[in-house]
Amino acid sequence: MTQAAERESLWRRIDRRDLARTVLVAVCALAVGLGLTGPWPAVPILAVVGIVVGCWPIATEALEDVRHRRMSMELSMLIAIAAAAAIGEWTTALVITAFVLAAEILEDLSMDRGRDALTDLMSFLPQTVQRRRGSEVETAALAEVAPGDVLVIAPGGSIPVDGTVVAGRSAADQSRITGEPLPVDIGPGDAVPSGSINQVGALEIRAERVGADSPYGRIIAAVEQAQASEPPVQRLADRLAAALVYLALAGAALTFAITRDLTATISVVVVAGACGIAAGTPLAVLAAIARIARSGAFVKDGAHLEELSRVDTVVFDKTGTLTTGEPSVLAVQATGDVDEEGLLVLAASAESYSEHPLGRAITAHARAQHLPVGPCADFVYLPGQGVRARVAGRTVTAGSRALVADAPEALPEQEAATAVHVALDGAYAGTILLADALRDSAQDAVAALHRRGLRTLMITGDQEATARAVAARLGIQDVRAGLLPEQKLAAIDAERAAGHRLAMVGDGVNDAPALARAQVGIAMGSGTDIARESADVVLISSDLHDLVRTQHVARRARRIVIANFVGTIVIDLIGMGLAAAGLLSPVAAAFIHVGSETAFILNSARLIPGPSSGRGSAPGPAPARAAAMADTPTEA
Repeated sequence: MTQAAERESLWRRIDRRDLARTVLVAVCALAVGLGLTGPWPAVPILAVVGIVVGCWPIATEALEDVRHRRMSMELSMLIAIAAAAAIGEWTTALVITAFVLAAEILEDLSMDRGRDALTDLMSFLPQTVQRRRGSEVETAALAEVAPGDVLVIAPGGSIPVDGTVVAGRSAADQSRITGEPLPVDIGPGDAVPSGSINQVGALEIRAERVGADSPYGRIIAAVEQAQASEPPVQRLADRLAAALVYLALAGAALTFAITRDLTATISVVVVAGACGIAAGTPLAVLAAIARIARSGAFVKDGAHLEELSRVDTVVFDKTGTLTTGEPSVLAVQATGDVDEEGLLVLAASAESYSEHPLGRAITAHARAQHLPVGPCADFVYLPGQGVRARVAGRTVTAGSRALVADAPEALPEQEAATAVHVALDGAYAGTILLADALRDSAQDAVAALHRRGLRTLMITGDQEATARAVAARLGIQDVRAGLLPEQKLAAIDAERAAGHRLAMVGDGVNDAPALARAQVGIAMGSGTDIARESADVVLISSDLHDLVRTQHVARRARRIVIANFVGTIVIDLIGMGLAAAGLLSPVAAAFIHVGSETAFILNSARLIPGPSSGRGSAPGPAPARAAAMADTPTEA
């Protein structure tokens, strides 16, 4: 969206009645200030009309607050306006009224932009879809789509369901759901998430998960909950705002008791502005959750965002979290009459019929190297041991030492890897080492967390040697291995008892208790349903860069809220002191009130993501995202 279009959008959002009311009061203030006070100078008609019209919404809110026994800025401003009018300061009363109305418009605009940054996600999916019924295509409501239905998606259309492509080829923009900025090529058999945009070719997609069952549906549910939630910092902001109003009224009473100066007394009430924290705090929370959602993750509640900003330790599961959970080839060691490439070709050919994860990993690695993986004959799978087959006239055996008896007992690299030994015609010919592959984002993410002063810890059910080898590659010093789910829970309890505030990152069923027990549970989007349900934050794309970005935004939101708190208190105390000493007129006090309120609301509004923002300031492939995470922890 261009700047001109954004300005036009903001203009359309302004309530015309509020704008007309503000302009009317400002015109009345100008007229009265220029001396148009007839026909009764003591009670100018223009001033009375301006105050009645302008104060109507202020009075309505103030009376509602009185009914609920709640102190508010509207009530304090109404008192100040009435007091100014009572002593004949008509221009002052009108100016204060105009400033309060203008500040309300700004506050409403800022809050609308914060909400829109979230609700934009909710309104993205179409309400109707094209559904195939045999040879016919019909229009149906999205709510009527069921798993198994085939939908036709035109170029440029949004994909409303999680499904599998059954016909057509295209590129899909998945940035809204995964945060990946580059289009992904898709064709028959490829899975595609809801919230993606079909870019070039027509597609037919078989629906698998629809509505609330899809990740996009879960984001929408989380957004709705976030909009309705009130984090502890918001309750604190409301209490502090009320306390500042009480302080201003008490200061005004004390000023009048000492000085008998009504003008100074009114200035004390007018200068105190708590709206910067009362409105700025929920705006910061909404904007932060929106920014995080645009980055491929979502926070389920404002309270969890606040907790995330305060964590000092990030606890990781290993398998499926720091690693992909799938084996990959680390090394090929040949000792017989074939070289490493030849050994890999023979082993991959023998494993080509295997369903075992290690066998599939070997075959996939060879094909990724563009090696000629050929057919095999006489294939035999020996459960728990390996496979045997005929490849290119040779008998190839691949498996454990139980199958390849003359394989060495141990290799230096085996400490953190699984060995698949290979024999050719009965003689040991080499070993292929495999290990659970690290996630591409893991090393950069852990390093970024360390730069931000966060401690990292790994707790895993895997064996000690493997866990420590992975931790060493990532720079994680504290490792607890061989833990059962209840032992993971005990480790979380021990860390909390030691005074640490924890974010636990996991993906499996065995991680669910620990995710629920930590101050903040963070689940990988590729994890199990129970892990995602137990967590407070979900990384949709399972990209650990998003973890760093989410924690960074949470901290930034907290810094902004604290800055608003401190700034409001300091400005109010100084302003009330100057007003009580007679150094501020009511109009100058109103300028300070509205100016500080505007500054603090705009400070929170800095978190609102732009119309086209995806992963924050630096969308792009992994190196660019890693560079973006190099921001210092003090960035505001």
